[in-house]
Amino acid sequence: MQNNFEKNNYHNHQPNFFQLRFSDKVFNQFSRFIYEQMGIHLSHSKKVMLQSRLTKRLRKLKINSFEEYFAYVTSDTGIAQEMPNLINAVTTNKTDFFREPKHFEFLCNIVLPEFYESCKGRKFKIWSAGCSTGAEPYTMAMLLEEFSVKHTGFRYAILSTDISTEVLDIARKGIYTHEMAQSIPTTLRKKYVLKKMGDDKRPLIQIVPELRQKIKFKQINLMDRTYSTITDIDAIFCRNVFIYFNRKTQERVIRQLCHHLKPQGYFFMGHSETIYMKNAPIKSVATTIYQKK
Repeated sequence: MQNNFEKNNYHNHQPNFFQLRFSDKVFNQFSRFIYEQMGIHLSHSKKVMLQSRLTKRLRKLKINSFEEYFAYVTSDTGIAQEMPNLINAVTTNKTDFFREPKHFEFLCNIVLPEFYESCKGRKFKIWSAGCSTGAEPYTMAMLLEEFSVKHTGFRYAILSTDISTEVLDIARKGIYTHEMAQSIPTTLRKKYVLKKMGDDKRPLIQIVPELRQKIKFKQINLMDRTYSTITDIDAIFCRNVFIYFNRKTQERVIRQLCHHLKPQGYFFMGHSETIYMKNAPIKSVATTIYQKK
């Protein structure tokens, strides 16, 4: 996108952030741009939320108005330098360990035994697409590690991706609040979780390094036309991601994800999500669990 905007032109004076006007026109401009870049549909009900989050960026950059911030973030310089911050501001990152446990039961009771019997010698590959701060891939890692202990020769690889660099940084460190750890079964918590004290003396936990090393974290925008170097995935978890997309985008992303799923591979979606598409490349095998045709 060609734009001669120079950010420094907007640093002339400090605005009153409590009086900044976020007009419907500017909101619609951001909404369209966010949809084009990320596939996320922001209804008008999200206007106050977006205003609040973008105000923090204006304050940080000492930019005087939302119009000027929009000009910056859509400029060549802004797309290169500010786009990751806009992504972090827009995305919502709700996550828990062992969230939607029926999916993990299906993984352990159906998917893994099936793979172990039919694909001995090959590494099991699973992808957490839209991993947020990492609770989902670490849940996978605990279960796969447990399976490997009981099944000789079983090997696995976990790919964990998100559009937000901010949440990926958190995920790589594997540090969480003590409260978050309560959803981890006690036996697994004892094996895979370390107690830690935060700088503010708050009790924290950290996933053991042996498990953190098992996961490859990578930034991927699901709106991209290709996801390079990702092939023959045995199972994809893409849960509570499609709720942010309109139906057309949902269909395109599902087809693209399934292109990287091996035949008979499994696809997991969030319990609040439903597929509506003709000639879908996957078939339903359980509630919000699908298998590639």
